[in-house]
Formats: sequence, C-alpha cells, structure tokens
Amino acid sequence: MSETGKRIEQLGIRLPVRSRKGTGAVDAVLKDDMLYLSAHLPVDADGNPVYIGKAGAELDTETAYEAARLCGLNMLATIKDYIGELDRVDYFVKVLGLVNSAGDFSSQPAVMNGFSDLMVEVFGKRGQHARSAMGAYALPGNMPVAVEAIVRIRK
Repeated sequence: MSETGKRIEQLGIRLPVRSRKGTGAVDAVLKDDMLYLSAHLPVDADGNPVYIGKAGAELDTETAYEAARLCGLNMLATIKDYIGELDRVDYFVKVLGLVNSAGDFSSQPAVMNGFSDLMVEVFGKRGQHARSAMGAYALPGNMPVAVEAIVRIRK
C-alpha cells in the first residue's frame, strides 16, 4: 500500500467508488504532469446529492463545510482512478470552490476549508494550495458546493 493510502487508512477515510457515466465532459484530463479536475460535487457513489441548499439559508457554515469535504473525498477518488496511486500527487496547484450562497452569506472561505483541511490531512504540505472561494447564485441540483482543481503529478 502506498504511503498516502496508509495515511488515508489511519485517518479512517473511505474513498467513494463511483460509476463514471457519459462520454462528453470527463472528471479529469491529464496533460503532461498536470491533472485538471472538473467540478466535483457533494454526491454519493450513485451520483445522488448528499447535501442540498444554500449556505446561509438552508445550511449553516458547518454543514456546508462537510459538503466541501465530501467534494474532496470524491475528488481523491477521481485522482486515484486517473493516476493509480495517490503518492503520485506532487502537489495541489490551484483550487476553485463555488459556494451556493444566500444573498447575505459571506463565509465562503470557511466553507471551502472543508476541502482544504482534508487535502492537508491526507497530503501534508503537498495538499496546500492556492485557492479561490466564491459565492454562486445557484449550483447544479441546488447543491451547496462545487470544487475544481489543478494538481501536479509525479512521473
């Protein structure tokens, strides 16, 4: 088992296993040593929303934080699917988090810490990243968070 795989096991994290449907837009594109990850949502293994609603209205910041963390778990599963071993992650370059926000909600960075904290738990310094956390008027299925990333991969 890889070092990162052992770390995930020690943290008690179970990565979701998903069926990847469709042939148009894909979850990730690997070009040279860069992995470009499409927006990941807080869904279960069947693609059904686990969290629904706007941060600051139907969901509090802590619940939206958990939704962002689930986006991260789904992204880890995608990365593993695309590159094999998570030890091949050199570092996270850039993350964009969109938070489905009520009109007066301004704690998008606190919500996105759910994703960022998970990456540091799993990868240590390799999981630190530049990040934008932005409010969105609406997201697919009225889900609270969508996260995309660019990750450098080791050869």
